[in-house]
Amino acid sequence: MKDKRIAIYPGTFDPMTLGHFDIVKKAVKIVDQLVVGVAVDTVKDTFFSIEERVSIVNQSVQYLNKGTSVLVKPFSGLLTDFARREDAFLIIRGLRAVSDFEYEFKMSWVLNRMYSNIQTIFLPASDATQFISSNFVKEIACLGGDISQFVYPHVVDAFKKRKQ
Repeated sequence: MKDKRIAIYPGTFDPMTLGHFDIVKKAVKIVDQLVVGVAVDTVKDTFFSIEERVSIVNQSVQYLNKGTSVLVKPFSGLLTDFARREDAFLIIRGLRAVSDFEYEFKMSWVLNRMYSNIQTIFLPASDATQFISSNFVKEIACLGGDISQFVYPHVVDAFKKRKQ
């Protein structure tokens, strides 16, 4: 029996966008199991609580084909510690533009120094999603704009619920 190829796709997912989901769809094609790690501890100010973010991601992955092995888990602390606990060999990172690459490349170097069994692969965003960001989505939603072309309907509903 071969070992399961487990990868982690980490992020704050505040909220999960169609851009994030695009990367999930690509990642599940190359690993046996994908763990979407929702960061609890973050230097970013999050709009949604960790419970809300995990729920949003869980609802989003329901759009995948049945039989696709995706788990959604919150994690605290270092990504490398989470990777060890999950027995992951790969970190998945999405790249929207060249500007993302420099930061992500440096981060992959640091992660590999902290845990040599882990590698990072970069998956490019599709043309249709390359300029979608959670920050843009939050800003548009908070100003009363329509975000339905950037997120799934349950995310639109989550913003509406928050505004009540």
